[in-house]
Amino acid sequence: MSINKFRKFLYGFAKLLGDVNAVQRGTIGKRVARRAAGKATGKLLGKLFK
Repeated sequence: MSINKFRKFLYGFAKLLGDVNAVQRGTIGKRVARRAAGKATGKLLGKLFK
């Protein structure tokens, strides 16, 4: 397993743990909204600086 694959796995696992934590705390709605806003911002900036 390469370093990049392991790194990708760790980031994915951390994201999953964050989701589980948000469900336990009852803040999943905020997390989903922030993730959607982040994706939209990233797409907008990607188009802007292309």
